[in-house]
Amino acid sequence: MQWFSSLDAWLQALLASLVMYAMTAAGAACVFLSRRPARHVFTVLLGISAGIMIAASFFSLLLPAIESESALPSYLTVTLGFLLGGAFIVGSDALLSRTQHTFSAIGDKRTALLYFAVTLHNVPEGMAVGVAFAAGAGGAQAALPGLLLALGIAVQNFPEGMCVAFPMRARGMTPLRSFLFAQGSGAVEVPACVLGALAAAAVGSLLPWALAFSAGAMVAVVCSELIPECFAGNKTLATLGVVLGFCLMMALDVALG
Repeated sequence: MQWFSSLDAWLQALLASLVMYAMTAAGAACVFLSRRPARHVFTVLLGISAGIMIAASFFSLLLPAIESESALPSYLTVTLGFLLGGAFIVGSDALLSRTQHTFSAIGDKRTALLYFAVTLHNVPEGMAVGVAFAAGAGGAQAALPGLLLALGIAVQNFPEGMCVAFPMRARGMTPLRSFLFAQGSGAVEVPACVLGALAAAAVGSLLPWALAFSAGAMVAVVCSELIPECFAGNKTLATLGVVLGFCLMMALDVALG
């Protein structure tokens, strides 16, 4: 820990982002083991991922956005940012519905929407981690907020990688292509994290908007894609998965933070 705290903020951010990316890649790599896990297993995993994303949208994105300084009152910033994020997903859904044939490389409208939305929200998440390290430069204790945020996102990224890779595999992609697309959704966190650390001052004024926008996009994706799909299976297992996923992310963000 002492060695880590002695590093420059951008190096701390780089190492943390590589762990976050590795968790996404590890989840995506599960696609090599099976075309699709058993239905009840996939239902629970989708539910857990939905719960994690809902909790992350509040504890890791909206709360930091509320606490960040902004030119507008915080309630306006987070409300407008959240609405814009949700509207972006709704608009993307409508656009993908009209141009579904152009996304054959990714699968279909549902998998394309999920892929782009997951990739989208990974960018401000990565930047948030980078800014957290930049703001806490100056010792082991100061680096703790960045580490906890990175840990929470890393835990979320494992089922997230699975939930991107398996739908692609189930719709006919080869395991390798499914893996490459899925891990790519997490790879964007690496440059975003380093950029956030290097440009903390410039990003600081935009960060509340980016966090709230990301939260709105995450909630919209969960409501439109993950929850309907997992509840189409076993309602009890899906509910259990959502609750477990939410509790896991909440424990990381609240108890550890």
